[in-house]
Amino acid sequence: MIELGKFNTLTVVSQRDNQYGLDGGELGEIGLEDKDAADNLKVGDTVNAFVYIDGKNQTIATLQTPLAQVDQVAWLKCVSLSHAGAFLAWGLPKDLLLPFSEQKGKVVEGRSYLVRLFLDENNRIAATMMLDDFIQDQAFYYKEGQAVQLIIADETDLGFKAVVDNQYWGVLYKSETFQPLQKGQTLTGFIKKVRPDNKLDLILSQEKYGQKVDATSEKILAILAKRGGYVALTDKSAPEIIYDTFGVSKKVFKQAIGGLYKQRRIVIEETGIRLVDQA
Repeated sequence: MIELGKFNTLTVVSQRDNQYGLDGGELGEIGLEDKDAADNLKVGDTVNAFVYIDGKNQTIATLQTPLAQVDQVAWLKCVSLSHAGAFLAWGLPKDLLLPFSEQKGKVVEGRSYLVRLFLDENNRIAATMMLDDFIQDQAFYYKEGQAVQLIIADETDLGFKAVVDNQYWGVLYKSETFQPLQKGQTLTGFIKKVRPDNKLDLILSQEKYGQKVDATSEKILAILAKRGGYVALTDKSAPEIIYDTFGVSKKVFKQAIGGLYKQRRIVIEETGIRLVDQA
């Protein structure tokens, strides 16, 4: 069965000049609109094509890749406004409609917005900013340490809300996230914990805490050696500066320098840490 607004594997069933028809099953023959991109096709070939209904109410296919498919969340830029709503650039020639009824607040041309793609009552693809109508708070079947796709949403007092695998809300805590994050950013994360209420706590690194401390200790020694044996950072330094230098949280940094101090490999001074001469 053909899924509108998504990629489908379809067979070329006709060729007339440089126009191709694809087997759409119960939908009949679907025209492939990419005439130039399909020069090397022949009847019997299979293609991975994105299928949707155009402005003329015709079902068509394209080999171009949009920035998102139906049921996915994406960070898209508003390129124009009209009486019907806002139009977003999404990687296909015809811009994507964000109807007025699906907007939250004022939409401004030139700005980007976090939206979810859906099929309207006419099976045409549209966008919505009403993510809470689709993204669920409770998730099931995830395991600790499992890799997931994240899209950063709003910043909160706790940290950052993120959309997990286009379906669920999760939280990245500020105390565990020191790299800069921006709304709409897509990245790989991991399930830190599935809470008793089935809500998701997330983390950006799968590395076990002890392993991370050990790796950070080695990195600190290497940077000290490279910088003449001294770095002007202590356990009282700002977390952001620590992250910029060593790529870890302040908590991991404190554990690492504490261990190195006990091993007598560094000295912790008032304004920085100094490498101990092992000669």
